[in-house]
Amino acid sequence: MVDVHETIKDIKSKLRLFMNGTVSQSLRDKGMGYKLIFGIEYPRIKEIASGYEPNHELAQSLWKEDIRECKIMAGLLQPSETFYPEIADIWIEDMRYPELAEYTVMNLFQHLPYASEKVFKWMADEREYFQLCGFLLMTRLLMKGMRLSERAEEEFSDQALTALEEDSLWVRRAAASALCKFALQSRAQAKKTERWLRHLQKSEKPGTRSAVTEIKNEIEYSL
Repeated sequence: MVDVHETIKDIKSKLRLFMNGTVSQSLRDKGMGYKLIFGIEYPRIKEIASGYEPNHELAQSLWKEDIRECKIMAGLLQPSETFYPEIADIWIEDMRYPELAEYTVMNLFQHLPYASEKVFKWMADEREYFQLCGFLLMTRLLMKGMRLSERAEEEFSDQALTALEEDSLWVRRAAASALCKFALQSRAQAKKTERWLRHLQKSEKPGTRSAVTEIKNEIEYSL
């Protein structure tokens, strides 16, 4: 039986040992407003987390802490089998920084048994962090070899092309990354992706035109 309170105290004491004031201040200057930022690099957070057994209660309690490193560690220590879909939505509602979305998708969301269902709901959501997690997750799933049916392809292209015209830089980047990964699965998909992008090449939004150019360059370079 894990004593969650004592374990979190132990984790915090380890985090304090590696506290980096310079990095912490830098992250605050970039807009992170956590109650506490230890300024610890991700590999060290992962190393500290590896000393603990994955545990649902522990991960949920870590997530509730308004501490950057605790929230990142929560995704590392949350067992996927007890992380129900409604909890995933609650976590996304609580996200405020793209870094946390990226780590949580990488460490937890891509391993969820319902990931391939949630990914489409999140991409279609109008809220920024749901969209961000959706496209980050789609990128990860495509990297793992997931193939889309014709209907899923249509839905994905609709959401991704719409996202390329979003004001959110992070959503645009994540959508562009997902489109790249889709295109690089085969030459046929690369050609299809280039067709999808044609009408956006003359978009009035510089960010959209830039994203389209980056995707095309990536396809040309990789194939």
